[in-house]
Amino acid sequence: MTIRRPASRRFISKLAMVAAITGMGATMAVVPATPAFAKKEKEAKPQYSKEFIEAYKPYEAAAKAETPDVAAQQAALPQIIALASSPDEKLVAGQAAINVGGANKDMATQYKGTQLMLESGKLPPESVGQVNYAAGQLAYNLKDFAAAQNYLRTAIDGGYAAEEGPLILAETYFQQKDINGGLNYLNGMIEARKAAGQPIQEDWLSRGFSMAYNNKLNDQALKWATLRATEFPSKDSWGNAIALAINTNDYDKPAMLDLLRLARRTDTLRNGNMYMEYADAADARKLPQEVVTLLDAGTKAGVISGDTALVQEWRKQAATRLAADKGDLPGLVRDANASGAKLVTVMAAADTLLSYGRSAEAEGLYAKALPMAGAMAPTVLTRMGIAQIDQGKYGEAETTFERVDGARQTIANLWALYATQQAS
Repeated sequence: MTIRRPASRRFISKLAMVAAITGMGATMAVVPATPAFAKKEKEAKPQYSKEFIEAYKPYEAAAKAETPDVAAQQAALPQIIALASSPDEKLVAGQAAINVGGANKDMATQYKGTQLMLESGKLPPESVGQVNYAAGQLAYNLKDFAAAQNYLRTAIDGGYAAEEGPLILAETYFQQKDINGGLNYLNGMIEARKAAGQPIQEDWLSRGFSMAYNNKLNDQALKWATLRATEFPSKDSWGNAIALAINTNDYDKPAMLDLLRLARRTDTLRNGNMYMEYADAADARKLPQEVVTLLDAGTKAGVISGDTALVQEWRKQAATRLAADKGDLPGLVRDANASGAKLVTVMAAADTLLSYGRSAEAEGLYAKALPMAGAMAPTVLTRMGIAQIDQGKYGEAETTFERVDGARQTIANLWALYATQQAS
């Protein structure tokens, strides 16, 4: 039984990044034509040295030509950057670098351009976040992860929102082998956004789960898988949460049965092994109705083969036992409801009734068993909660599952989540 690992993702498209930054430059219009160097403005006069103006003229002429000469612009760029010392010069040199880098699909040049623009301190306030974000993306693609982290954090903390931003920032930690740092950042960011009523992205949860799981941080992986099933319930998210609970715990058969019952409810019995584990835990001699129904469903779905010797053996055993089981059930229920009934009788009747879908009766007997001497409260409460869910008593089921402790707590938490989702 395996957990499907989310596919790795390349977060930055080079072409998309070039387009984004080039578009940014066009809308900001920070590169003036040559006459603007001498133009009188109402604002403070830009500070450009004569040397800078002379270095800039060939670039501008190439940029303004009917067919822009990118090679000539690129040839002029090193001198423009070298002479850029005043804030105004850095702003103009940075824009020129972004334009040339965009035309040549040269991320290093674009990155230098964003750095110069930020160093200038002359960006309009509404553009600072955008340029920091662009610098962070470029730094990430250039594998300067420490710098990328700083730029992205500045952008995000400053309120510049982009859907993929938090995930790229978390990746800067992961790429530096700081797995816990990345997970802690993602977790804190998600909690803050939820508290503020802001949306979160499923990719953030998938990546948190993937990194925790791949680095054998089992407790954290289960937390992330459960959170994803909570926020984005689906066969995939539920399947990961249940499979991880199975793979990271050494459950006995009764506990495995109740966990696999949840897998069946969420349609996440992923393979033949899970069907066979379920049938083994249910036991054809004890819960023949459940075993027959399960094996027939698995065979019909093509997940298990009805020609397999073990499947045939269990199916035959369960079918043979089924008629006697149905005949014995009325007497068993009568004995369980008797005032002097023993715990083993009460639990046998409750478990059988649950497997037949007679949930109200099963709930009553579980309630009777709970205070009896020797009762295994976590097991009784788990199955009482399942019986309540079967009746649509979701709020009561949640309360019941909250009372489960010990080794079954993870199972109960997943069932409680299922009850909550069914209620809504």
